[in-house]
Amino acid sequence: MLWPQRRHVGVEDFPADLRFYWLHFEVEPQDLTLPNAAPLAIEQHCRVRDAEYVIALFRQFLSEQEKLRRSLALEMILLLILQQVSNSSGYEDSADQAGAAMAWKAKQLIRTQFHLPISTSQLAKALHCNADYLGRVFRRTFHLTLTEAIHRQRVRAAEKLLLNDAASLTEVAARCGFNDVGYFRQIFSKHTGLTPAVWKRRYCKEHINSG
Repeated sequence: MLWPQRRHVGVEDFPADLRFYWLHFEVEPQDLTLPNAAPLAIEQHCRVRDAEYVIALFRQFLSEQEKLRRSLALEMILLLILQQVSNSSGYEDSADQAGAAMAWKAKQLIRTQFHLPISTSQLAKALHCNADYLGRVFRRTFHLTLTEAIHRQRVRAAEKLLLNDAASLTEVAARCGFNDVGYFRQIFSKHTGLTPAVWKRRYCKEHINSG
């Protein structure tokens, strides 16, 4: 989070492939005494738990912004981004919590084996632990279930293939661990809000916010 009305500079040269996504917003005063008030605690700087998800949210924001009209969707996407930042508070300390190391091992397996027919029970077997225990510590560490993490990883891989590969939808689904194209469409749409075909048309040309 950067303070407004100040000049901000880097402390060293940036890598050539570094990209910035900027969002300018205003926060209206809120009556925290109201029963439904739910303020977010936002640190000025942090490392988010799920960078790829935040990047996807920025892409959706930029796409919605191109419609050149005020949209409730913009506010909702911004709220989701801020929620991700808020949930990342104390992220560096999470590794000290009981079971976090096991959760990280499971996440690494998901990253490398998402294209295989993996499940919670198979992950637990590979890590020599109880499936219920693994599910609990994973959810506590990353705030999502193992199944959700598997689906999210597969959808991310599909996004990259849809952008950079001329493979058919059936091939993309198979390479990302889905043996049913219809189910792949369902999960992809659930996570992105778009069908694979619409997503490809919209994002085949990378959005860059240079403002």
